[in-house]
Amino acid sequence: MRWWHSLAAVGALLAALAAALALTVAGLRPTTTDRGHPSAAGADDRRPPLRFGSGGGFKVALFADLHYGENAWTDWGPAQDAGSDRVMAAVLDAEKPDFVVYLGDLVTANNLPIPNASLYWDRAVSAARGRGVPWASVFGNHDDMPFEWPPEWFSPDGVPPLRCPPPASTTASGEDQGCSFRGTPRIDLITAEICKNRLSYSSNGPKDLWPGVSNYVLQVLSRAHDDPALLMYFLDSGGGSYTEVVSSGQVKWFQSQSQFLNPNGRIPELIFWHIPSTAYVKVAPKAKSEIRKPCVGSINKEDVAPQTAEWGMMDALSKRPSVKAIFVGHNHGLDWCCPYEKMWLCFARHTGYGGYGNWPRGARIIQITENPFSTVSWIRMENGTKHSDVTLSS
Repeated sequence: MRWWHSLAAVGALLAALAAALALTVAGLRPTTTDRGHPSAAGADDRRPPLRFGSGGGFKVALFADLHYGENAWTDWGPAQDAGSDRVMAAVLDAEKPDFVVYLGDLVTANNLPIPNASLYWDRAVSAARGRGVPWASVFGNHDDMPFEWPPEWFSPDGVPPLRCPPPASTTASGEDQGCSFRGTPRIDLITAEICKNRLSYSSNGPKDLWPGVSNYVLQVLSRAHDDPALLMYFLDSGGGSYTEVVSSGQVKWFQSQSQFLNPNGRIPELIFWHIPSTAYVKVAPKAKSEIRKPCVGSINKEDVAPQTAEWGMMDALSKRPSVKAIFVGHNHGLDWCCPYEKMWLCFARHTGYGGYGNWPRGARIIQITENPFSTVSWIRMENGTKHSDVTLSS
């Protein structure tokens, strides 16, 4: 009867693989990752699928460049974080989105001396969590950047009194860690987010794309049936602990995923990452000039700071008419959308009070309608005003 036991074992293995595939396709996570890390919320993790609402709409708010945790040893730093709290609260209460995308640089790790930057990351996502709004996140170049020692700490005044970590932060052995300057790796940040939040739809992505971590795709199902009506791809554009780039490996991953999920291009696709590609440089209005049609936006105060290289992602996206738009952050002084090939390249709006620039804060909103499909976008400001309406597809 050995052949029977072998057949049963093969059948069990195939069933397990099918279950894992089903979870991946549904935009959910299996109970363990392929690198052996425990799943975010354990074996009972069955987040409900994202779905267009009864009115046929799906609204997304983009929160970019929050930069929590800067200069925590001063009065200025905590005040900046409180300002970021206010911006997100104002946007969420005004727009009431169905979903939030945290578009990178949630924290400024190079300015964080605490041993666990997840403490600030958790504060960044608390605005959505507190209102019951699901979200997903991608990494920016500051999220796991090594600590940069402030030059003034080497002056006669020395290191100022540091307020870190919060009480009750101890090692596994119970020893108080005090301040640490080692940084928090990407995988630790995203694992902590997923494990602690049932509203998080983030994923740590396939291990063969590491050191890039936030590479995954989410489906938004039709209001009328269980077939996907929108695909949202999230990509890690690097920076911080490694080069600012979308790799050729990520290009192959995208091509494989899109061919499997959307072989005939019937389903519209939106793309999210943090650092703009070099294609943004090609379409950008001249820095500090007026934004003119066909571009739409309100601030154009600096040059585009692109990825260090282009390894084929833009070519792959340009060949897919189903790709409607790419959304990035990184440049705090830009909030425009410009057409490129058959898609749109859009900046978000600097949301956080952390980071450089004193331009008024806000967030880009994306309103997607299922049938007939359309995507429109605008900027919602902290003070409640709305501007820069643009139709990205119709």
